[in-house]
Amino acid sequence: MRLDKFLKISRLIKRRTVANEACDAGRVMINDKVAKASQNVKVGDIIEIGFGNKSVKVEVLDVQETVRKDEAKELYRYI
Repeated sequence: MRLDKFLKISRLIKRRTVANEACDAGRVMINDKVAKASQNVKVGDIIEIGFGNKSVKVEVLDVQETVRKDEAKELYRYI
């Protein structure tokens, strides 16, 4: 699954366009490498997102095409 789509489905970022812009700005990293929006996400990847002066680091636990809002937190684990 594409990185921008995963960020939206997991609800780490609200909209896919915002996720796309964050990737283009170099604020999203997968396994300590700057990631493009089109990069594939797989189980076990470590995603780090920079939000202003704080950053969020999560591990991908599952990749699904569609998820209900209450199940979205099961796709990742905070580190």
